[in-house]
Amino acid sequence: MSDLVRRQRRRRILALGGVVAAYVLSFFQRFAPVGIAPDLILAFNTTASSLGVLAATYFYVYTVMQVPTGILVDTLGPRLILLLGGLVGGVGSLLFGLAPNLDLALLGRTLIGLGVSVTFIAMLKIIAVSFDERRFASLVGLSVLIGNLGSVLAGSPLSWLAQITGWRGVFIGLAGVSLLLGVACWYWLREPSDETQGLPATTGKPRFDRTVVLSGLLSVLGNRDTWPVVAANFGICGSFLAFAGLWATPFLTQVHHLPRVVSANHVSLLFAAFALGSVFVGTLSDRLGRRKPVLVASSHLYALIWLIWLSGSPLPLSLSYALFALMGLVSASFTLTWTCAKEVNPPLLSGMSTSVTNMGGFLAAAILQPLVGWVIDWGWQGGLTATGARLYTPENFQASLLLLAGTASFGALATWRIRETHCRNVWHAPA
Repeated sequence: MSDLVRRQRRRRILALGGVVAAYVLSFFQRFAPVGIAPDLILAFNTTASSLGVLAATYFYVYTVMQVPTGILVDTLGPRLILLLGGLVGGVGSLLFGLAPNLDLALLGRTLIGLGVSVTFIAMLKIIAVSFDERRFASLVGLSVLIGNLGSVLAGSPLSWLAQITGWRGVFIGLAGVSLLLGVACWYWLREPSDETQGLPATTGKPRFDRTVVLSGLLSVLGNRDTWPVVAANFGICGSFLAFAGLWATPFLTQVHHLPRVVSANHVSLLFAAFALGSVFVGTLSDRLGRRKPVLVASSHLYALIWLIWLSGSPLPLSLSYALFALMGLVSASFTLTWTCAKEVNPPLLSGMSTSVTNMGGFLAAAILQPLVGWVIDWGWQGGLTATGARLYTPENFQASLLLLAGTASFGALATWRIRETHCRNVWHAPA
């Protein structure tokens, strides 16, 4: 192995490490509201529906940015947008931590979503062009596993830290971390097109061509094999993000009457199981040489778990922990949708195809988080907790859980329409 090849390999690993670290931060920012939901309610004197809007603001901008991000990483490369993303996300985190009212908190949350929205698609692009195609699902699963450290930290650790130091200080500190990671990605990353050709990183840059961009996007959107993948991501990912990202803790504390610490432990376990599941389903799929059977089986089991929560039956603590772990494990099946999207579309459009797919889940979360809050508020009967926050009954949560269960079932049914790729790209140019 020549020195040039060694340097390129080392730099690719460092670049992937930097973007995965930024992905950890994006996961933390995504799910932070679930760990500090009671603090946010008290800090901004907000209702369930307003809290849903505050949390979902991240998903609004994240959803809108998926296709533009896919276009940018396919044309301009991920290096510049990762730097800008770190800067914008840092400003948003600082503003959110200092916000004196709900309006400025919403603005800060919007900037956070805008900044971190570029991370995931850039990571997929780097994996797609810099590593062996046959390891794509495994590497994505491993990256999601590491990224989920952020979601685990957004559960019990954030709840504990917020009670000791205050939640505002956490987000002020994260502003500096965001900027540092953006600079690190800029320093370590080289344009994928140069790496794959074995050329020095300074020999060329991707060129933005509006005609090519439009035709590429239309190619992805016009591919009928793309849409079942988007629908599956919408149902499975969307219901998971809406529940795990905000409503899991209020559900456990006010319906099952669990202490806040125990509820946060459930959420951390959910995220940890999801992280392990991301590696498991990707590795299992790669070894089986099949995508569809893994997706169908996992998504249907995930949908069935929602029936238990809909029953409203009190559960022993050990059983509720086990169900949260299983729910996290099988919900990770949606990570295969990114792989399926890449394998049914042109290889050069991997950024666009994965971003279009990813948009489905975030669109569902953006709709469901405030909608669940609105349904809960609609049935509120005027009760208050000892701290002055609204007190909701199990009946208030019943209809909202039905929304999430229905969305999860829709995603499971959509997996039957996904095209089997046998772990390779099956796209062919139209005759």
